[in-house]
Amino acid sequence: MNYNEAMIIYHGSKVLVERPITKGSNPENDYGPSFYMTLEVEAAKSWACRENSIGIVNKYLVDNRAFKNLKILDLTDKSQYSILNWMAILMHFRKLDVSFKKNNEIVLKWLEQYYIDVNEYDVVIGYRADDSYFRFPIRFISNDLAFEDLESVYLSGNLGIQYAFMSKRAIGLLKFEGFIECDPSFLGHHYSIVKMATKEFDELLNRPRDPNKTYILDLMRK
Repeated sequence: MNYNEAMIIYHGSKVLVERPITKGSNPENDYGPSFYMTLEVEAAKSWACRENSIGIVNKYLVDNRAFKNLKILDLTDKSQYSILNWMAILMHFRKLDVSFKKNNEIVLKWLEQYYIDVNEYDVVIGYRADDSYFRFPIRFISNDLAFEDLESVYLSGNLGIQYAFMSKRAIGLLKFEGFIECDPSFLGHHYSIVKMATKEFDELLNRPRDPNKTYILDLMRK
């Protein structure tokens, strides 16, 4: 990232958001209550139109010189973090089925060692666990999906990378620059993602187990 230039970032929504806050966010989102954005305007348009109605994309300008001074947790940096760190955070915030938690109690407890307290950061950069793709982490926890396959699903970039602005300090850097109207063609975009996820999920789960791949119980034994 070039910190000498301004960064443009987007938030897909049903409404105009000139003054972003974190309190209105769902506490069960991927990284908890935060203001979620993306650098990809097409991804923001898709998010804005996911409920079968045309939304808008709020556009913000961020001074990169100030941004670099924030405390940033970049979960996409594979030199520092594993997808297991992302998984631990995801399982901490997402609402899990009671039976799933009971059946996988030992595994979820083991995964806690990879948890990072996102509340200590101004910004979290990470993968997006769209609801249609949340089944992949769930089946990984259940030992049905290999670690390598889980990585490939999220590293493919189909869902994009999201920026979660956690603190007032971070949100204070956002300068509202107006909004972009979404084209009606984006109304069906979310459903195409769901269809793609279903196809990919079925293909992975129907493959014979590869003895050369690593499952979560293998990781636990190590």
